[in-house]
Amino acid sequence: MAMENNPAWPSWLPIRSELADLKPYGAPQISGVRALNTNENPYDLPKKVVAEMLEALPQVLANLNRYPDRDAVALREALAKYLSKSAGAVFGSRNIWAANGSNEILQTLMLACGGRGALGFTPSYSVHPLIAKATGTNWISGDREASFNIDIKKSIKMISEKEPGITFITTPNNPTGTSTPYADLEELAIACSEVKGLLVVDEAYAEFSQEKSAVNLIAQYPNVVVVRTMSKAFAFAGARVGYAVCNEAVVDAMLVTRLPYHLSSTTQALALVALDNSKALLAEVDALIAERDRVAAQLTKLGFEVSPSSANFLLFSGFKGDSKTAWESLVAAGILVRDVGLSGYLRVTIGLPSENDEFLTAIAALRS
Repeated sequence: MAMENNPAWPSWLPIRSELADLKPYGAPQISGVRALNTNENPYDLPKKVVAEMLEALPQVLANLNRYPDRDAVALREALAKYLSKSAGAVFGSRNIWAANGSNEILQTLMLACGGRGALGFTPSYSVHPLIAKATGTNWISGDREASFNIDIKKSIKMISEKEPGITFITTPNNPTGTSTPYADLEELAIACSEVKGLLVVDEAYAEFSQEKSAVNLIAQYPNVVVVRTMSKAFAFAGARVGYAVCNEAVVDAMLVTRLPYHLSSTTQALALVALDNSKALLAEVDALIAERDRVAAQLTKLGFEVSPSSANFLLFSGFKGDSKTAWESLVAAGILVRDVGLSGYLRVTIGLPSENDEFLTAIAALRS
């Protein structure tokens, strides 16, 4: 395909034709505003944890001439210990694979197992179809209901007809915040197994949810893969650590497509300290849940419609004008939220109480 037809790319650049209509992914970065658009944890790391991380760095820095542990064994053991304790299912290091954020896990999975295409139910995490396209994985899009929930019967029928190698379910879902019940996930796991496909459950926001984790399905359904991150609840977004929980055979498949030495010595060392202090780092989760519920109640009181959320953000509608105009009005008021591309909706990350109050003051003006 000739690039001359697409003004977004210069004619001399031999970009793959199937990528020519794409733009780099990323949320807007604007200075001088209150950033409530990327679902970060607003709380700083405890000083005690920071001090322990600093103590761990000298040995790492003295050995930067050496490659990191290629298989991140110690980190995977620590992640397995954390999951076994927090989720109620027993895992070993062979059930874990770690990477630079959960997105690298998704990419590695699609490179390894995406030959028969990938199915997802939108609206959901917009990076899933982007990674599919970038990896040459045919993307099949199913729809969620008006409530943003999954219609299980329709979904199972679609899995049976399309026979995808990978089916994605995000729960709590991004950008809507809605959760898929554990019993429904089990039905989907069975449907995927019948077509010899993986069910990949994206649980980036699991620590904010009361729903039973899909990791408990793995022992009975080896085709279930749960993808998680330390970016959200652990307040560890800058370190870039994501991980998969799965059957050993899935880990072996990802080893085929992983990049060598992909997780730096520094990242592994800091993550080990973070996991050793998981109780302290997760201490603010309850406070964020309480703030989420408070902000949701205030938005409803103001006359907005708020999607039920089990995450650290809220999707809402009911402002005057379209979402782009509302987003621009909030930016002008010093508040940056996320326009997720859903007509009539915006998404706000739950911040510190003072930040949430600033947001509520600014958004109230859009109802007056």
